[in-house]
Amino acid sequence: MNRIVAPACPIRNVTVLYGSLMASHHPLPFDPIDRAARIWQDRIGPAATMAAVTNVMRVQQILLSAVDAALRPHGLTFARYEALALLVFSRQGSLPMSVMGQRLQLHPTSVTNIVDRLQADHLVERGGHPTDRRTTLVTITEAGRQRQKTATVALTDIDFGLVGLNDAQTAQLTALLTQVRRATGDFTDPTE
Repeated sequence: MNRIVAPACPIRNVTVLYGSLMASHHPLPFDPIDRAARIWQDRIGPAATMAAVTNVMRVQQILLSAVDAALRPHGLTFARYEALALLVFSRQGSLPMSVMGQRLQLHPTSVTNIVDRLQADHLVERGGHPTDRRTTLVTITEAGRQRQKTATVALTDIDFGLVGLNDAQTAQLTALLTQVRRATGDFTDPTE
């Protein structure tokens, strides 16, 4: 794991863990997405959507690499971290597995796999629901709470890998991406 210091920036000076993605990566002397967009524009037509989607995909790779590198020392993946955070945020520290799947927007098989791994590490426990025998409750353990807490510090120390934006730009990015998710039916907004 390499520690890469982001260049001095008027927005913020941060140190980011990029792990294997950046370990062998050398910055290109040009932006390949911009170059591809110019070629697209010349040969196919308007390139704004292609350039935006390609940038989002590349940023996803960068963020996943940074997050994975920050969580690896804690024995977590981002999916497992999200599950622990969801349980910490719940009122009782426990949720039915079906509710976890809905909130994490994951297939039941994926939730089962995540819970299996967390249970093997003694970070959660499975149990019966007090009023519905068909429902399995997942409860975070004290060890799970501590792991989630230290992993959260690791993630916030690197701003979840999102560098180069100030707070207003980050809020704008979030709003724009939320619009895309809403338009595709990812969730419904009760205020509309």
